[in-house]
This record gives sequence, C-alpha cells and structure tokens, in this order.
Amino acid sequence: MTQRRDDTIFALSSGAAPSGVAVIRLSGPGVRFGLETLIGEVPKARMAALRTLRAPETGDILDRGLVLFFPGPASFTGEDVAELQVHGGRAVIASLLKTLAGLPSYRQAEAGEFTRRAFENGRADLTEIEGLADLVAAETEMQRRLAVRQAEGGLRKLYEDWRRRLIRARALIEAGLDFVDEEDVPDDVMAPAWHEAAEVAIEMAAHLDDQHFGERVRDGFEVVLLGPPNAGKSSLLNALVRREAAIVTAEPGTTRDLIEVSLDLGGHAVTLVDTAGLRETESLVEREGIARARRRAGAADLVLALSDNDSWSETIPEGAAMLRVRTKLDLVDSDSKLSAGTADIALSARTGEGLDHLVRAIGTALDLARPMPAALITRARQRDGISRSLEHLRELEREAGRAIEVKAELLRSAADALGRVTGKVDVEDLLDVIFAEFCIGK
Repeated sequence: MTQRRDDTIFALSSGAAPSGVAVIRLSGPGVRFGLETLIGEVPKARMAALRTLRAPETGDILDRGLVLFFPGPASFTGEDVAELQVHGGRAVIASLLKTLAGLPSYRQAEAGEFTRRAFENGRADLTEIEGLADLVAAETEMQRRLAVRQAEGGLRKLYEDWRRRLIRARALIEAGLDFVDEEDVPDDVMAPAWHEAAEVAIEMAAHLDDQHFGERVRDGFEVVLLGPPNAGKSSLLNALVRREAAIVTAEPGTTRDLIEVSLDLGGHAVTLVDTAGLRETESLVEREGIARARRRAGAADLVLALSDNDSWSETIPEGAAMLRVRTKLDLVDSDSKLSAGTADIALSARTGEGLDHLVRAIGTALDLARPMPAALITRARQRDGISRSLEHLRELEREAGRAIEVKAELLRSAADALGRVTGKVDVEDLLDVIFAEFCIGK
C-alpha cells in the first residue's frame, strides 16, 4: 500500500448511491483549507453546521448539507477530520468528489487508509482495529457484541498490562546486574521479577485455554445433525434455514454426502451440517457418506442426535456435546406428546412445533448464554503471538540455571511478542494484510 502522510485523503464513507444521505469523509493537514474553500469557513469543532457547498472556481452551488469538523489529535485518525453529510444522489456525490480531487494535495483514500492513519497516529492498536473490522463485518448479535468489546480495547488493555509487567521485570533484573554494588539496590531485587513473569505466564495460559471460543463466535460454530435414515435430519435442516436446502424423500439413504448451510441461529453464527443416515449398507458410496458423518460429528461443537422413535444410535461420538432430539412430533398422538421420553427436545419440522425451543437449547449447549469475557482471542494471529510470548516465559522457567543475561533476553522476547500483537513492535509486514479488510472510506 503506497501512501503519503502529507496528503489529505477523502472518500465516500456511506453506502452506494443513490441514498437518502451520503457521508464524505476527509482527513489530513489540508482539511481546514478544504472547508474554507467549499463553505468559506471552518465550523465550530464537533458541532453540526448547515452550510452551502460551492465549487471554488465558479461559486456554483454543489449542494447544501451538514458539515462537521473534528480537530486533531482528538479525532478518529488523529488528524484534522471533516464529514460532509449531503444528499445521496449520484450526481451530487460525483461533483463533490471531483471538486475535492482538484484541491492541492488532496487524493482519494485507499482501502482502510483512515483506520491505518488512526493506528499510525496512536489512536488505536491492532487488536482494536481488528475489532473494528469485525464490527463492520458482523452478521449476528454475538459477533457484534464480541467485536464491540474488542474495538473498545478489551484485548489491548490485557496485553498492554502483561507487556508492562514483563518490561518492569526485565528492568528489575537489569538493575540487579548494573547496580549490584550500590547500597540502595537490595540483594533480592530480582526475586519479584521471577514472580511477576510466572504470574503473567499463568494468566496467558488461562487466556489461551478458551477452546477457541472467540474464534468460534467470529467464524461460526458447527452443529452436526446425526441419526438413522428418515429420522428427519434434512427436514429439520430445511425448517431451520427456511428453504429447501436438502432433498427430502421417504427413501432411505437420500442424503449421502455432507450438506452445509451457514445461518444466524438465534443471534449466533452457526454452520448446520446434514449427514448421511447411520445404518448398515452395502453401498460403497453410502458407506463413505456415513464414515464422513461420523468424522464430522466427532469434531463438531454440538451434535443433534435425531430419532423419530425415542431410541438413540450407539454410534454417536463418545464425549461429544449432544442434544437428543425427538422428531416428527406431528405424528405422535396427543397423550404421548406430554412427554419427550429420553429426548432433550421434541419437535416437528413440518408444523414448527418445538423449533424455538431447539434454537434456545442450541445456544445454551454451545455455552453462548454465559457472560462474555471482556478479552477473547478472535484471530489466529493473536493466538500465535500470545503462544510465542508464553513459550519464552516457559523457557525462562525451564532454564533456571542459565545466566541472568539470557533470562533478561527471554523476558525481552516475551514482551516483544506481545508488542507484535498490539502493533507496538515490528509489524510493518502485517499492516497491508490487516487494513486490506476494510472498505474505502473506513
């Protein structure tokens, strides 16, 4: 990404035209000049002002709209920022963008450039920026909640605290090395350093031991439908996604391969997987489908074990999180409906009875109903960085007899690994990848 820091950038930051209102964002050292050129003044900071925007050469009216000015460094990017809220017609937007492009040192922003300037000016770290990207891309309520917490600095606060403590531990060690003969430096000055490093290592290990919960919320949980032929797996899939995603017939073995559908299930991103019916068969194709079903169920976050007769297959993977679902409730007489037998849930895909209960039960079974921690890992990049930092600290514990200088270097490496996660240390090669996720104008 080739960028000049002394340019003033601009972009349409709202949706595509035509629209009721269009928002054009500006950032950079020339924002005040641009406002004076277009409206004849710089409005009072952070107060919406209704102004007429004119072409600088002719004085022709381009539009009339709200103008907001946010002086740096207390702005999103850390620079002077302005927003032009105008009518969302294509001609209005085109004329304003053309006028801005004609101003000295003004250019169209590249993808993610506003957010990148925020990072480079210290307004946000990489974890907050990744949270902002996740917030823009969020499709479910759980994804939104997780992204908001990360964008507000949940991970940054935790990682910066760890880094600060490790840097302090290293400082104590170096004080013991450099000033060992000084009377005001106690002999046991290094003892708190080892204790602090051990405490941080414990906290890191607990943070990593989250069963990838944050990544699951962001990327989606996997729920596998498992059971014998004609138990109602495909019918349930179709009922949940509200379309004919899977073929349903009375003939056993209709589904032979895995059918996957992603959806928002009660506010949670879920991939539903329909599978081949479990039974003994001579068909090589069907046997392969059954083998795939069992493997997929073994790796799933949740298995829905389906049965239409209150008997459950013994081939359900041992230790799998599971809900027993009694299907075809519409075919059961009214007296039998009073009890679901050994099932956790009884339902009818045909009538919809019990489907709401199932959706709630899936959320509970996935442990999404618990209060979400403020700091959850959401990306492999974050997990890798914390893992590397923790490995340096564990090496520090293993190498108790090593020279003090080596231990100090391990502490430095652990702190630097944390710094790379937040963007404090040596992350230039990551920036283009991260900011490429953003749209133009963000």
